[in-house]
Amino acid sequence: QVQLVESGGGLAQAGGSLRLSCSASRSILSINVIGWYRQAPGKQRELVAVQSSRGTINYADSVKGRFTISRDSAKNMVYLQMNSLKPADTAVYYCNAVGYGVFNSWGQGTQVTVSS
Repeated sequence: QVQLVESGGGLAQAGGSLRLSCSASRSILSINVIGWYRQAPGKQRELVAVQSSRGTINYADSVKGRFTISRDSAKNMVYLQMNSLKPADTAVYYCNAVGYGVFNSWGQGTQVTVSS
């Protein structure tokens, strides 16, 4: 298992930026896929950006060109830099870590609210 703790959410204006951080309790090099999902009120949880241990990155179409996922293996941290924020980005953002056949862990979530 791995414990994940998110931070960095908050309130931003449309067009603004926020950076989310996710701290993992184990080496992220031992995690097959780590990244970010979000859930808006009344909607299903959706993928935002994920990165594999080999470095492959996938972004949701809605955030491509605006959001950037990155990681610091030395600190066991994963980040989500969010630029050009839109009200539609308002959601609870969750960090997720998958170890194939071993674990699928979620953080507690951090609220991001974008005002127009």
